[in-house]
Amino acid sequence: MAKDTSLNKSIDSAQKHYSSMFFLPSYKKSLLAIAVICILGVSTCSFALFPSVTSFLLGVTLFALAIAADFVTSEIVLKRDPLFIPRRILAMSFYGWVLWLAFLALGAALGYVFGALMWIKISLLGFAAVVTLRIIVFAAVSYSTKGRQIVAMLLQPVACSLIFLVFWQTLFPAVMLQIALFLVLAPIFAYAAMAIFLSKIDRLGKTAYSLPGLRLFKAFMLNWVTDANEPLEKQLEEMGENADIEVKLLKFDAAKPKTAIIVPQVHPGPFKNIGSSLLPSLLKKSYDTAYNCASCVPLGILGHELDLASQPQNHRIVAQVLAHTKGEAQDTLASPMVRATDGAALACCQVFGDTAFLSFSLAPQTTEDLPQELGLIVTEEAKKHGLKNALVVNTHNCINNVVDTELHLGELERVAALSLQEAVDLPKKPFKVGSATVYPAEFTLKAGMGTGGITAIVVEVENQKTAYVVIDGNNMIPYLREKILNALKELEFDEGEVFTTDSHAVSALVTGRRGYHPVGEVMNNATLIHYIVDAAKKAEANLETCKAQHIEFIVPQVRVIGEERLKSVTALVDKGMQKAKRIVLPIFGTEGLLLILLLFFF
Repeated sequence: MAKDTSLNKSIDSAQKHYSSMFFLPSYKKSLLAIAVICILGVSTCSFALFPSVTSFLLGVTLFALAIAADFVTSEIVLKRDPLFIPRRILAMSFYGWVLWLAFLALGAALGYVFGALMWIKISLLGFAAVVTLRIIVFAAVSYSTKGRQIVAMLLQPVACSLIFLVFWQTLFPAVMLQIALFLVLAPIFAYAAMAIFLSKIDRLGKTAYSLPGLRLFKAFMLNWVTDANEPLEKQLEEMGENADIEVKLLKFDAAKPKTAIIVPQVHPGPFKNIGSSLLPSLLKKSYDTAYNCASCVPLGILGHELDLASQPQNHRIVAQVLAHTKGEAQDTLASPMVRATDGAALACCQVFGDTAFLSFSLAPQTTEDLPQELGLIVTEEAKKHGLKNALVVNTHNCINNVVDTELHLGELERVAALSLQEAVDLPKKPFKVGSATVYPAEFTLKAGMGTGGITAIVVEVENQKTAYVVIDGNNMIPYLREKILNALKELEFDEGEVFTTDSHAVSALVTGRRGYHPVGEVMNNATLIHYIVDAAKKAEANLETCKAQHIEFIVPQVRVIGEERLKSVTALVDKGMQKAKRIVLPIFGTEGLLLILLLFFF
């Protein structure tokens, strides 16, 4: 459990950086901003020292040339680079011009005191800063050849600097040789500084974690910017290991398939659309389409030790589930659902045929990942009570600032035994099942709702109606579960429980401490409960006498990231960011100092 807690912290640290990168404005906003900076900002700085129409023409010319250079860069130089579409090229130019304008404004202010030549020298430092920025960005994340990268790095700033050079030549012809020398040496200094900076980041990955630091960083960036997951997953496949994946499920059939509770022993992570993050919704949609019903995929009893490495591995799990669920269910009897507590631990248990369906919660305390050993203990306990199988799930339905799951493991074991005993002792009767799924259009991934929507499975045994609600999301805010259960009681459901899938498809999409929103944090809770009530009503409306079947099988040799390797990858993201912050000032500060010496003392 301690290892799993450490891994979760490592993943959370990575997601924090992954989800807090800089904002990119739209194409139109970047274009307008560059126009304002060049035509108004640069012209004003120039006009303050050289009041003439030429200063205005300088700004207009710079704007036209900058946009033309960006067009050539995006449409010719980097046309096949997946990262650098026109919007991103223009956005990077916008940030570069903001930086350059800061130097131009400072130079104009100092020019009043020390003479107009000072403005030129400070402006040249601005040129060097922009070139450095572009060199770092293109070298770190571009997938183009080195030659194309160099052209993209230099085309716009060099072209614009030549316009400045023409303007300055009419004013200070005596220093043109020094300026030209600076324009040649500044990119060389910047490229050298960039090489040192990136090599140190790459060396950190290779020496500390035996990982290709820069290749991983490029793949992370590509996924963040474009959602492309193939490059990163390819590396995760290479770094991963094979594991046999167990899948358990309860399927319910009437005249035709009615629903299924599918629990692969796979963690739906690590984040966004990488690995098995999408597995709950992918598996649900595939099963629903194949059998024309509404299924659900709650979280099993495990942590991040079994995250799949890629989408092909997801599809292997899906294919095997569909292949193993073609038979007809046979068990016709079920017990009522029972609820038991011990300290903070809560367990709900219902027996279908010779299979126990049991769920754990610590709500309103944090209910996070539970150790695999707990599932094994429950399965053995079920066999002691004469049952053949146990489908054990984690409700994963409450999160606050305190994670102390390890302190409650004893309570969880005892409450499992208690609920099993009570469920087994109850008489089993014929049962009915209904199911339905709703897809709230206004709740997006960024809001914490996965594409699997909200599924309600209603089970009626004699006089008891139970509603199981499964939300495709990553945990829930405190006390939302209780509000949902109260709403279900008002519909005259006798029992119920609320689950989340723990889908990490909602992770690494927003800024903040977690990098994701638990269900209910930014959603309108009344609207959310309205959708849940709607799903429960629809499920109740299609209740039919059903049979149940427990199915269990192994998918062999599935490629997983592996606990240790996943910890290394996520730790590298966090440590790499920390190292970059430590070394950026010494390296690029030295570059700046050398350029200042070149400008002012030679």
